[in-house]
Amino acid sequence: MVAATPDRQLTLTRFSPENGSAADPNEVIIMAPAMAVPQTYYYRFCSWLASQGFEVYSFDYFGIGASREQPLRQVKTTLTDWAYHDCPAVIDYVYRQHPQARLTWLAHSVGGQIFGLIPNNHHIDRMITVASGTGFWRDNTRQLKPRAWVLWHLIVPWLVPLCGYFPGGRLGIVGDVPGPAMQQWRRWCLHPDYLVGVEGEAARAKFATVSTPITSLSFSDDELLTQRNIHHLHDFYTNAPQQRVLLTPDDFGLSRIGHFGVFSRGCAGIWPKLFGPYLRPGN
Repeated sequence: MVAATPDRQLTLTRFSPENGSAADPNEVIIMAPAMAVPQTYYYRFCSWLASQGFEVYSFDYFGIGASREQPLRQVKTTLTDWAYHDCPAVIDYVYRQHPQARLTWLAHSVGGQIFGLIPNNHHIDRMITVASGTGFWRDNTRQLKPRAWVLWHLIVPWLVPLCGYFPGGRLGIVGDVPGPAMQQWRRWCLHPDYLVGVEGEAARAKFATVSTPITSLSFSDDELLTQRNIHHLHDFYTNAPQQRVLLTPDDFGLSRIGHFGVFSRGCAGIWPKLFGPYLRPGN
């Protein structure tokens, strides 16, 4: 457990290379999860990374997965709380454990969105984003756009006050999310400039201070985000060296990858080819 604040306990999981593997103590990866996705979803992937010689840490944002110790309606946290409190606590903890290591922030979806707001993101030596882009609903995929309109204009404004949180798990939408976080995410997704449009010029300026090299991995069959979403987010990082890579299922002999599939059991066989070129020094 790591304390982000006295009343915010976060659960971390460490994956270490087995004895005899090609361990590199100078290479450490932090797996930053997507919205409402518990760290357990990434365990198989993190174990594979450890088998490749990396020290790996996964975690749950406060109010999600193992970092929730009370009914969700009682959890009063926002997305910016995750950026200002949770992520810095995780980075500080890992940095103290490995002060000489190169730290990689491997961010799925929202993990790459909020990186620019993290106060101590300068400790991160590089970021790899996976299916990470803005959530402005008008830029979403054609199949998602009408559902996004209903979600943001009807479902969330009605359901969150009623339940005290967003019961996405029961609805098959996103997942269970603390009420304040879902309300803030709604505001972001309704603004053309997403989070920087809502949080203001101070947020835009924070993104502009990031000089961490970024590799963006996105997928042509992402059912949620278009390339417009992907590029919009990464354009906020105006001073970060970037490599943006668009991948297709055909590249790996698959019929489907999508927004979440790359970390699933079904895609485990493509991890060496997909991630291998971007994990080692110089990439």
